[in-house]
Amino acid sequence: MHAKRAGDLFDLIVIGGGTAGLVAAAGAASLGARSILIERHRLGGECLWTGCVPSKALIGSARIADALKRTAEFGLSSSEAGAPASELSGRPPGTGPCGSAVLASVRETRARVQPHDDPSRFRKLGVEVLEGTAARLVSPVRVEAGDRILEGRRILIATGSRPAIPPVEGLAEAGCYTHETAFEDKSLPRSVVVLGAGAIGVEFAQAYCRLGVDVTMVELAGRILPNEDAEVAAQLESLLRREGIRIHVGHAAISAERSNGESVLHLKSMNPASSDVSADPADAAVTVRAERIFVAAGRLANVEGLGLEAAGVDVGRDGIAVDGMLRTSRRHIYAAGDVTGGLRFTHVADHEARTVVRNALFPLAARVDYSVVPWAVFSDPPLARVGLTEAEARERHGDAVRVYRYDTSDLDRVITDRETGGMVKLITDRRGRLLGGHVLAPSADTMIMEVAMAIRHRLRIADLSRLVHPYPTMSEGIRRAADMYYRSKLTDRSRRWLDRYFRATRRFGA
Repeated sequence: MHAKRAGDLFDLIVIGGGTAGLVAAAGAASLGARSILIERHRLGGECLWTGCVPSKALIGSARIADALKRTAEFGLSSSEAGAPASELSGRPPGTGPCGSAVLASVRETRARVQPHDDPSRFRKLGVEVLEGTAARLVSPVRVEAGDRILEGRRILIATGSRPAIPPVEGLAEAGCYTHETAFEDKSLPRSVVVLGAGAIGVEFAQAYCRLGVDVTMVELAGRILPNEDAEVAAQLESLLRREGIRIHVGHAAISAERSNGESVLHLKSMNPASSDVSADPADAAVTVRAERIFVAAGRLANVEGLGLEAAGVDVGRDGIAVDGMLRTSRRHIYAAGDVTGGLRFTHVADHEARTVVRNALFPLAARVDYSVVPWAVFSDPPLARVGLTEAEARERHGDAVRVYRYDTSDLDRVITDRETGGMVKLITDRRGRLLGGHVLAPSADTMIMEVAMAIRHRLRIADLSRLVHPYPTMSEGIRRAADMYYRSKLTDRSRRWLDRYFRATRRFGA
C-alpha cells in the first residue's frame, strides 16, 4: 500500500464542482488565494448536466413544437413555417422529430455550454482541479482526495443535492426515472405520470405534453406549485389543463407496479373535492397508467461519505447546518448551495459562494440576505416571483396588505405576439411599500428583476407607475399593475371633487 502524500496546504479547499464550488474556487484564485477544487464526477454539477441547461433546451424545443401547431394564428401554413405538415400531425406521441432528435439536440446544446465549466478553464484561472476524485474529511483541517492528504485553512462543502425518491412501495420496480437520467434516453416515452408538481414537475410535464407525450401530473398538496402564490399558481394550473395535461392534486401515491408493459401508480385522494379525477366520489382510490413514471418529488442533500463526523460538522434535517455567514458547526468549514437545504437555485448557489469567499478570506464577515431573491418556474408562460406571497404578507402584516393586479392578456405586446396571457400581481403595505411581486407572462423571468430592484431599494409601487416603459413590451405589465395603486386612491369623495373641478374649469374656460 502506498503512503498518502501529505503537506499540501491551501487557503481554500472546495469539495464539489457544481455552481457554488466553481464560483468559490475561481473567486478565491482571482484574489491570489491558493485554492483547490475536488469533484468526484465531472465539473458543472446538476445545473450543466441534468438540470438548468438541458431542461431549458428541452423547454425551448417544446416551445417551438407548440408554435408549429399554431402557425395558422400567424397567418402561416405548416410548410411555410419550415416544418412539413406530415411531421405535425398523425405521428405517434414521443416518436419522430419530437423524440430522439429532440433529445439529441438537447445533448448537443449542453455540449456547447460545457466549455464554460471545463477543468482547463479553471486551471487557467489558477485553480488546482481534481476531477473524478472523491473527497473525504479526515479531520477538521484535513481532506483525503485520492492518494493525497490536503490541509486547508478554510474548507467549503458544496456537494449539491439529488432527486428524492419517495418511499412508495414498488416505485423503483415500476419504471420510474428522474431528470438525472431523462436526457440520456434515446426517445421520449409515449405516456408519463409526473409525480410531483413543483417547478421541475411542471416544467417537464408541459414540455413533454407539447412534444406529443400523454401526460398526467400528481401532486400531494391541494394545488400545483404549493410554494408559489396561490392565485398565480391557480392560473397557471388552468393553462396547463387547457393544454391537455391531466392534473390530480391532493393525491398521495400509495404503491406502484409494472403490468402489461405499463407503469401503474395507485393513488389515494387526500381531498377528493380538490381534484379533477373522474372517479366515484365514494371511492378515494385512483389508478393511473403510463409507460413510465417521472419522479419530481423533492431533493436530498449529498452529505454521505464526506467524513463530516470526523470533522465535527453537524447535519440538520435538510442538509448541512449553517449560520447566516454560511459557517458550519466548525467555523472554518463552510457549506453553500443545495447541500445546505436552503433555496435550491443556481443563482442562489452563486450568491452564497461569493459570500463564502468574502467570509473565508477576509476578516469582515458578511451575512447572506435571502429577502430579495427572485426565481422563476420556466413554464410557458413563465411564473416568476420575488418577495412575499399574498398569504405570507397577510400573515406578517395583517390588514395593512394591499394587492394590485393586471391581466396581461390585455397587454398589446401579448396580443401582437399571439402569446398566452397571465397576470402581474404586486403586493404592498398600507403606505405602498413593495412586499412582493408575482408575474405570469412571457418574459416574466426577466420582468421580475424590475420588481426585485424596487424591493431591494425600498421603493414604493408609485415609483414603478412613474417609471417610463418602452412600448410595446411585456414590461409594461408591471407599470399597468402599479397604475392600479393610483386608481385605488380615487375614492367616491375624490371622484366627486374632480367632477366639480372639471365642470368649473369648463364653465370659466380655464
